[in-house]
Amino acid sequence: MASFNIDSIVQSLADIRSAWRTAQGRSREPGSREFPSRQALSDVMDALKGALFPMRLGPTDLRHDSENHYVGHTIDTALHTLLGQARLEIRYQNRHAPLDDNELEARAVKAVSNLANKLPHIRSMLDSDVLAAYQGDPAAQSVDEVLLCYPGVQAMIYHRIAHELYTSKLPLLARIAAEMAHAETGIDIHPGAQIGRSFFIDHGTGVVIGETTVIGERVRIYQAVTLGAKSFPTDEDGSLQKGLPRHPVVEDDVVIYAGATILGRVTLGKGCVIGGNVWLTQDVPAGCVVTQARSQDTPRSKCPDSII
Repeated sequence: MASFNIDSIVQSLADIRSAWRTAQGRSREPGSREFPSRQALSDVMDALKGALFPMRLGPTDLRHDSENHYVGHTIDTALHTLLGQARLEIRYQNRHAPLDDNELEARAVKAVSNLANKLPHIRSMLDSDVLAAYQGDPAAQSVDEVLLCYPGVQAMIYHRIAHELYTSKLPLLARIAAEMAHAETGIDIHPGAQIGRSFFIDHGTGVVIGETTVIGERVRIYQAVTLGAKSFPTDEDGSLQKGLPRHPVVEDDVVIYAGATILGRVTLGKGCVIGGNVWLTQDVPAGCVVTQARSQDTPRSKCPDSII
């Protein structure tokens, strides 16, 4: 019978945790859980997906005549669970200057209420994304197929919710939700990214969209596209500066084909097309077609040869 030195392992792990907390200036831990729970947030996200699309992503035995009852009950349960997670995040955010219970509760309720009030808007935006995918992919047989099967649409369900958490000043919960989508779909969208209506990610694997990216309406991108940062400016102490605009601005009706990499705070003008595997670090005027080998212009005078 195998015997393991459990007591020694437990003590060694305790010593390592203690050293980490001391190094982080946290010599003692609170008496209860300090951080939000990934499992709790996963339950919230599953519930909200079901409430947004009850007859497609809700329970298999749901009937039309009980749809509203299910949606109401599910949203109520999900929001109260989310409220508990919001309290944990806000308490953690203010751990160096603790809030009194009334202010903490007010902030948590405000944040969750902001998301709750945006749910109809989120559903409307997602409807436009689903329709864009159906209309933009000749292989799609129905909008139901798109909603149930397409990873780009699944990623956008997560993102549209996560973005509202982010703008409601719950960035940790937002990031956890975004990473759930990343794990499920292979699509990595930072919750801070601003994305307009009718957004379609075709195939999707390997897509990366950075925090300060701004995307207009009716934009279509393909697998392995990166909308990233060109550089990471530091402050006088050498620490990375957070929150600066450092990702691309993609205007309406742009198409970006597979493997393209666009870096920095550049602007892709309305209606331009970026070919596969193109590397860009400069602005592209509206209407341009940029390929690896050469630039084609619409009209030529507005699409300089230096864009390769």
